[in-house]
Amino acid sequence: MLTVDFSRFPLAPGDRVLDLGCGAGRHAFECYRRGAQVVALDQNAEEIREVAKWFAAMKEAGEAPAGATATAMEGDALALPFPDASFDVVIISEVMEHIHDDKGVLAEMVRVLRPGGRIAITVPRYGPEKVCWTLSDAYHEVEGGHIRIYRADQLLERIREAGLKPYGTHHAHALHSPYWWLKCAFGVDNDKALPVRAYHKLLVWDIMKKPLATRVAEQALNPLIGKSFVAYATKPHLPPVDAA
Repeated sequence: MLTVDFSRFPLAPGDRVLDLGCGAGRHAFECYRRGAQVVALDQNAEEIREVAKWFAAMKEAGEAPAGATATAMEGDALALPFPDASFDVVIISEVMEHIHDDKGVLAEMVRVLRPGGRIAITVPRYGPEKVCWTLSDAYHEVEGGHIRIYRADQLLERIREAGLKPYGTHHAHALHSPYWWLKCAFGVDNDKALPVRAYHKLLVWDIMKKPLATRVAEQALNPLIGKSFVAYATKPHLPPVDAA
């Protein structure tokens, strides 16, 4: 289940990609399949080990084209272990709402992104996320949980302040908002509640089968209740230096 829309965020074979806060690796895997040179970075050692195993399995199964590379590594988003301008593309999906120093993370992403490079940022959308916070303290008051809810204009202003130029936005995963509302209403750790179990089965069926009806429904509902807000931006080229 991808949050970044690669039709709006084009990726070329050979692009150097950083998936920052990669989690289970869903975007990193897609970039690898598209022929990129991928680095998946996260502070969670257990998830990084699993991502590395999947990279190896994908390579063995021939799922990535020739020339594609993939590395999984632990790292700190506030102190990235890469030189300036190391990447053509940076993706950070559902991460910034967890980090106190979001301006510091943006500064590090801009530093390692080459001029002319592209960045995709996704965060929980304000409206659906506010419902979750209202229904359940346990949803966000946990170690490593969400510490803020971004409004779209607030996130875009953060992006501009970091020196990036936004060029597009959209919403995603409308069908997932009701699931999380149910989880929050019945208890975030209560997976046995009948409405939660029933809706989870619907989501799994949708992800596996990708039926036209649910794709159309989600596309129609995304502007209203999409769970995620997605922003795309570029790093401007530096103005030419006057030799005189």
